[in-house]
Amino acid sequence: MRPGCVKTNVVMRFLAIFAFLSTAWAGEFAVFPSGSRLRIDRHEMVGGTKLRLYAGEGFTELSPSAVVRFEPDDAVPAAGQPGPSAAPAVEAPSLQLTPARPLSPRELADRAADKYGLPRQLVRSVMSAESGFSPRAVSPKGAVGLMQLMPSTALDLGADANDPAQNVDAGARYLRDLLVKYNGALWHALAAYNAGPGAVDKYGTVPPYPETVQYIKRIEREMKKAAGTNP
Repeated sequence: MRPGCVKTNVVMRFLAIFAFLSTAWAGEFAVFPSGSRLRIDRHEMVGGTKLRLYAGEGFTELSPSAVVRFEPDDAVPAAGQPGPSAAPAVEAPSLQLTPARPLSPRELADRAADKYGLPRQLVRSVMSAESGFSPRAVSPKGAVGLMQLMPSTALDLGADANDPAQNVDAGARYLRDLLVKYNGALWHALAAYNAGPGAVDKYGTVPPYPETVQYIKRIEREMKKAAGTNP
């Protein structure tokens, strides 16, 4: 083979790999029968019977019938499309750097919501119902922090429940996993977040616990209030 052909083949392979990676990085939304949308990195079929949804370093397996379709994440430009024009470079003045301020509870909620493809107001409402936005909140049962994680749950999620940023990130990830488990049924996911998945699985719906029912109603009021509608 001539040297020119070898060089051409190498370039073509590089371009093919680059195009594949650009598509993978773009991400997508899984749409459930309820209409809920969950942002994921990618999906694939496993063994012809399981649908695997990848997000971050983990994945969740569920029945293929649990997702009605996948939609591209238009927030990321597709491969080959130009991104926003870069601003002209200017010489930065010589300033003394100051440490970045810690993010507020609501900013932590928004960042985690964006990371896991959840509505921002949903994560804010859960945080409000759980702790009233207080990172020092501790429940009588031992739940800790802004998203009121039990130490065992935080450990399973690889998070330090006493660290606000890790607490909120893990809480939003747990909520996302519950939404996947219950095929986008929000009230089932919220009930499982409050009372545990075992209680929801036992009754097949929201368990008839007054605390859990009031918890869901409170979050519903918070979300309607934020949307500008009457509770």
